[in-house]
Amino acid sequence: DYVLLRAGGALGKGVGPLLVAKDPDLDLAGKRVAIPGGLTTANLLLKLWRDDLELVAMRYDRIMAAVAAREVDAGLIIHESRFTYREHGLTSLVDLGSWWQDEVGQLVPLGAIVAKRSLGPAVHARLTQVIRASLRYAFEHPAASAAYVATNAQEMSAEVRGQHIALYVNDYSLDVGTAGEAAVRELLGRAVARGLFEPVAEPLFAGAAGKRLEPLPSTESPAADALP
Repeated sequence: DYVLLRAGGALGKGVGPLLVAKDPDLDLAGKRVAIPGGLTTANLLLKLWRDDLELVAMRYDRIMAAVAAREVDAGLIIHESRFTYREHGLTSLVDLGSWWQDEVGQLVPLGAIVAKRSLGPAVHARLTQVIRASLRYAFEHPAASAAYVATNAQEMSAEVRGQHIALYVNDYSLDVGTAGEAAVRELLGRAVARGLFEPVAEPLFAGAAGKRLEPLPSTESPAADALP
């Protein structure tokens, strides 16, 4: 029912979800591992890495505390947690982004913005245009969104928030590009081959790779056209 937009996503270069634990020498076979939800890229990468774990889904911001308290044996952390896990007395067992790059040699698809296929190409183009405009404004005026980011972030350190944004918001967020599309197809293809889900419908992405999206005719709302 959905198509991926070519803007607004996150692709990493050798970085991704971290598997952390209290014990750096932990034998993971059969161990209970907290994951940030079953329908996450993090969980998909973990399943592609190894399939002999007992998975326990919990909200991502609870995982480090659960591992520290030994409620679970290990935890798969995402977002800004990669910068703060040591403060919880945890150690990194594997960076699944580094594993993916070594295994596949491609970017690590982490997140995306999707739209209903039924909205049609014109609306998809408009959504992509507005997202790109917002990203360009944010790149040029980083202080403009600082208060908003701080209000909605789990991690209150401005330094950590800045590191998080610098790591995951990049040129591929403006346009996934051919390299990004290839990485997404590789990830989904491997999952389908392993029987984790059915093949995804085509087209996978809205619009053509590398094609400049033309703006829609102006809307009645000036605010919509001027949205940064």
